[in-house]
Amino acid sequence: MNPPLKPNSNVHEALERFVNVVENEDFVEGHEVLEPAWHAFKKLPESLNDAFILKGLINGATALALAKKGKLDGAKRVWATFEKYAPLINLSSSERTPYYRQAARLLQHKKMF
Repeated sequence: MNPPLKPNSNVHEALERFVNVVENEDFVEGHEVLEPAWHAFKKLPESLNDAFILKGLINGATALALAKKGKLDGAKRVWATFEKYAPLINLSSSERTPYYRQAARLLQHKKMF
């Protein structure tokens, strides 16, 4: 398990790791590497958009994990959460936005259902 992240810690590193593990189709690990940042951001009102974006990326990875296991109905339901929050990436002015875009593009590329 990954150590807890604080919102101002190296979230960029977690996003880079997310991209790496998703590229290697380790979708469950993708979920795990972003979860600490999501938990930290969702507690801060000024970081709610970041929290929603991370929630979407986490759900995107989870959907791909479900699809890989052949659970397509569940994958489609969870993918809808990714799609719900993905538009927030284009509204983000955070220094993390390029990482968010890269991660979202990768998830869309890996989608197999």
